[in-house]
Amino acid sequence: MNKKNTIMKKSILPISYFLIIILLTTHQKSEAQISEEMYSNLEWSFVGPTRGGRSTAIAGIPSKPYTFLMGTTGGGVWKTTDAGLNWKNVSDGEITVGSIGSIAIALSDPSIVYVGTGSADPRGNISSGNGIYKSLDHGETWKFSGLPKGGQIGAIKIHPKNPNIVYVAVLGNIFGQNNERGVYKTTNGGDTWKKIHFISNKTGARDIEINPSNSRELLASFWTVQRKPWTLVDGGNEGGIFLSKDEGKTWKKLHKGLPKGLLGKIEVEYSPVNNKRIWAMIQAKEEEEGGLYRSDDGGVNWKKINRDHKIRQRGWYYSHITADPKNENIIYASNTGFYKSIDGGKTFDKRIRTPHGDNHGVWINPNNTKIMINCNDGGANVSLNGGETWSTQLNQPTSEFYRLTVDNQFPFRMYARQQDNSTISIPSRDIGGLTPFENWFSAGGVECSDIAVDPTDPNIIYATGYSGEFTYKNLENGEERQTTAYVHLTEGTKQIDLNFRFQWNYPVFVSKYKSDEVYIGSNVVHKTTDKGNSWRVISEDLTRKLLLNDKEKADIP
Repeated sequence: MNKKNTIMKKSILPISYFLIIILLTTHQKSEAQISEEMYSNLEWSFVGPTRGGRSTAIAGIPSKPYTFLMGTTGGGVWKTTDAGLNWKNVSDGEITVGSIGSIAIALSDPSIVYVGTGSADPRGNISSGNGIYKSLDHGETWKFSGLPKGGQIGAIKIHPKNPNIVYVAVLGNIFGQNNERGVYKTTNGGDTWKKIHFISNKTGARDIEINPSNSRELLASFWTVQRKPWTLVDGGNEGGIFLSKDEGKTWKKLHKGLPKGLLGKIEVEYSPVNNKRIWAMIQAKEEEEGGLYRSDDGGVNWKKINRDHKIRQRGWYYSHITADPKNENIIYASNTGFYKSIDGGKTFDKRIRTPHGDNHGVWINPNNTKIMINCNDGGANVSLNGGETWSTQLNQPTSEFYRLTVDNQFPFRMYARQQDNSTISIPSRDIGGLTPFENWFSAGGVECSDIAVDPTDPNIIYATGYSGEFTYKNLENGEERQTTAYVHLTEGTKQIDLNFRFQWNYPVFVSKYKSDEVYIGSNVVHKTTDKGNSWRVISEDLTRKLLLNDKEKADIP
């Protein structure tokens, strides 16, 4: 696809439209007889939605206060030059994966940008990266720069005066062990990379920082983490905070005042104002030991200053802190909410409202701290007044969708569920007379739903949800209700103790021949003929019967 035509072509031929309808609705064997020549008339048409999806990487240019880059977890790299009024994709066709973990712009030469692929906040729906990419023209074009087996790239830091010197925190393959984990360094602008700190093939580097007043000093955090189908391995005895005072040649693990034993995700941060002041957001096995730590002597001694739940919940997903570039007492914490401390991190009494929850970071312009960009599970948004107001997230088509459903009407509508948002239905082509937002509606269910539409009546929609939830929705009369195939509490319950085990986005299916017959799947197949009011199990357990013999998989996930 042409890189400058970053989304899709805008036209579609009428014959193509009828062909799509035929392919989607016919149940006759004759569909296999359609000539391949007819497929040549099919063209892609972008129909939306343009509401943003999860973003965990952002960066800005101090000298260009309205220019920002964001990295999404499924839609690549995007750029705005007007403070978020408009965004354009700048990675399609050149960066070959959609998941972006980190972005860094050189202070000494803002035309130089490095991107690390593979988001390093590993929720269940995560995809791997394939290394580092570099741009020499403010992110307009890209060249592969190495570390193809890096998996998830947690952080990139560029030397403040020499853009050829770059440090990278490589978390590694999120699904298994690999030797490519650790801290890497290049001195030739990414032509070659050298591993300068390695712990093991299961413990990777999550964060890397350069002392803003002494570029020979580096601070890195290491984390043992792995995603498995049934659980998250989060933490180990190998992780922690490591300090180098000779540009990465030698490293020392920091201990004094820090928690010991099993450690999880850690993010570290220097104050740009006072290089002796360092913060660390730390996950620890013991509840009372986790929290925000601070050192005021360059990392020699540490003290826990805050263990407020609101800034450290779901630490494997969040644990993000950002120091103010002008005031050593101001630090921001990104979690389900976005919080500000004015006393060095002792309290976070001020919550800054953002357009979407589940915040993953903020970049603050050092020339004007009122200018910032925040990223969260709904995309990225820019503020020019310190977070009082933000740019919209309805102009960045980066949504993460699990599955796609279409109905049988003409023009047909499409249905999907968006990660950390709602379900959504959109028309397959511009109807005219309405804005795109007026054409959207929720299809019931929640962010993880599978959706099925009655093949004889597009007003009747079924959607699944968390832990076996099931939604029936009738657009014609406004009726909507939620039921479950079996009432149970999944939180804090072992898998082996559940009557039915439902996957995060378990499937729903409506019979093409008897539309009142609706099926859903847990570890068995359930059937309803009264729109979910009652259910009947019609199969044996269809999963592999490992739970009785495998305590790891049978435990609480």
